[in-house]
Amino acid sequence: MQGLDYLDEDTWGTVFRDVILLALIGFVAMVIMLLPHITKKKQDAEDQKAPGNVVVEMHWPSALPYDVDLWVQAPREVPVGFWNQGGNTFNLLRDDLGGEGDATDENYEITYSRGIPQGEYTVNVHMYGPLPHGAVIPVNVVVSVRPKYGEMGQILKTTIELTRRNQEETAYRFRLTSDGELVPDSVSTLRRTLITGSQKPYRRK
Repeated sequence: MQGLDYLDEDTWGTVFRDVILLALIGFVAMVIMLLPHITKKKQDAEDQKAPGNVVVEMHWPSALPYDVDLWVQAPREVPVGFWNQGGNTFNLLRDDLGGEGDATDENYEITYSRGIPQGEYTVNVHMYGPLPHGAVIPVNVVVSVRPKYGEMGQILKTTIELTRRNQEETAYRFRLTSDGELVPDSVSTLRRTLITGSQKPYRRK
């Protein structure tokens, strides 16, 4: 009887080890099968962080409560800014008044595109409101592009200084191919007014 009891205990130990091993193998198999789905969700989250093909951002110091406006023009389209916040290509996602009705301390405006039309793009900054005498507003402008066969990356960055009301400066003029590649030697700061030279009155509601 003692021999049989010993045999039974050893058999149960073997069965227990086999069950544990099978459970471990099943767990590893489940993890392997879930990995592609986890990777896809991570990629989707990264895509959501950087929507749009052409992204134009404008920042100015948070301590300066002045109203600066971003204006962007896609090839063969009307400019997009505070009075025309959506076009066929660009949309202005944030119209920052510099301090009035602002939920955050950061001063910035941002514009996204849907697609990448081939041709010349213009990016302007406009000093909307009044400025104290001698005031200088440094405005940082960044342009990023997600090419057709690549990832989102910064292509242009500059700083514009605004010193007077209604001042409009061209931060960049540049050309993109249909694949979203920057055309060599196409970047310039040659002035092109998008708002102050138009017949549209630029009064806020």
